[in-house]
Amino acid sequence: MTLTKALLPAHSLPARAALVLAGSLLVAASAQVSVPMFPVPMTLQTLAISLIGLAYGARLGAATLLAYLAQGAIGLPVFAGGAGGAAHLVGPTGGFLFGFVAMAWLTGWLAENGFGRGLVRLFVAAAVPAALLFVPGVLWLWAALPMD
Repeated sequence: MTLTKALLPAHSLPARAALVLAGSLLVAASAQVSVPMFPVPMTLQTLAISLIGLAYGARLGAATLLAYLAQGAIGLPVFAGGAGGAAHLVGPTGGFLFGFVAMAWLTGWLAENGFGRGLVRLFVAAAVPAALLFVPGVLWLWAALPMD
């Protein structure tokens, strides 16, 4: 059981919309705490996405990250460094951004299926999806910027 299901057992549409908005704002705020690196900055987004997945569950967590990507695609300054625009979804950071959706879903699915209970299981529910995030991110980066 996730935190939101425990606190809000009957989710209404306005409550879910408010949770999605709050979660996407958390991810946007965590994107602004970054260490500049080339070509992809290191941010606190991974932590925020793990928290969203653990608290919201698979479907609501993935919906939150899709909303975040939509906000960035229409030009809101939600990406690292206050950037926005659809170009970021196809640039070097694109694989990581799309991997965020899968990470939130997998973290939420693990939490819904009992991995949120106990310290070791909680660590697995947060760490495994975070590690898997780097697979699409690095593959996309490798395709976008061919380097030796």
